[in-house]
Amino acid sequence: MVLITEEKKKKKRIEIDRYKCAYCGACVAVCKFNANELIETFLVIDDEKCTGCLACIKVCPVGALSAVEV
Repeated sequence: MVLITEEKKKKKRIEIDRYKCAYCGACVAVCKFNANELIETFLVIDDEKCTGCLACIKVCPVGALSAVEV
């Protein structure tokens, strides 16, 4: 059995490339934690709600989202 310590279990933060983002809402629709929100033509990701599951990155049709370890 392998134990994962808190040091090894790093949270990922989602970054948005605003030049690539098409504001289609796919990332908002897929987020089970309601961490993503479209406000007019501005995508906001709530770091407090985001678990770093990367579902939004997988569905982004233009590759505007990326994960960064924090």
